[in-house]
Amino acid sequence: MKFQINNKKIHASDFGQGIDYQKDTIVFLHGSGLSHIVWSLTEQFFSNKNFNVLSIDLPGHGNSDGPCLESIENIADWLEEVFNNLKLKNLILVGHSQGCLEILEYINRYQDKIKKAVFVGGSNKMPVHPDLINLAQNGDSEAVKLMMKWGYEGSKKFIGGNPVEKIIQSPRDISEILAIDLNACNNYTNGTEAAKKINCPTMFILGELDKMVNLEHAKKFANSVKYSNTHVIHGSGHMIMIEKAFEMREKILEFLKK
Repeated sequence: MKFQINNKKIHASDFGQGIDYQKDTIVFLHGSGLSHIVWSLTEQFFSNKNFNVLSIDLPGHGNSDGPCLESIENIADWLEEVFNNLKLKNLILVGHSQGCLEILEYINRYQDKIKKAVFVGGSNKMPVHPDLINLAQNGDSEAVKLMMKWGYEGSKKFIGGNPVEKIIQSPRDISEILAIDLNACNNYTNGTEAAKKINCPTMFILGELDKMVNLEHAKKFANSVKYSNTHVIHGSGHMIMIEKAFEMREKILEFLKK
């Protein structure tokens, strides 16, 4: 699906189904430097479960026009424009990593459309190591390698190559997309206050071996959120929707059926 916001082309993968306004819509929000591609297995699964699915490419990411938005707050305002443009209500927001911060700030500002929320590998704040930010700002490919080292459990190998390395391919992708996203995450400080406004059923899916989001901190934060429950996926690092896609999506479906 393609549409325009402020004369900029925006891409959202809908698995070729379009929008049926009689159904609830699941909106998938990708993490730093990534795109809708990371949700491919999840999107396919839920498109067959009587939901609309939309995996949105943020500005400057994937097939959406740039430039990238420089703060979580700006992204939250932009998402409201998207949802108004598409006339979406009864939303289920599913975010990974940076996408979790976007959900928090969106709910802080605009909560009337939200039916349920799912946080995958995220918490109320996501500080980024200065070494990673510096490498990314310089367009250094070591930034991607370092992100993968911290992000995946062990040294997993993927058939056809690491999917994240296939998305973040060039020095420009690193300096003009990934670096901006990492700074946005690092600079976001409103998560704890924003979480107080969550008044919808909420699920946290966390990776047991996540090196980017401290498990104990994330669990403590999840327990502080009203109407929430938490599922820890054993043997998974930060890239849960790639490492443990099948378990993750089954747990989300169980949550959505309640």
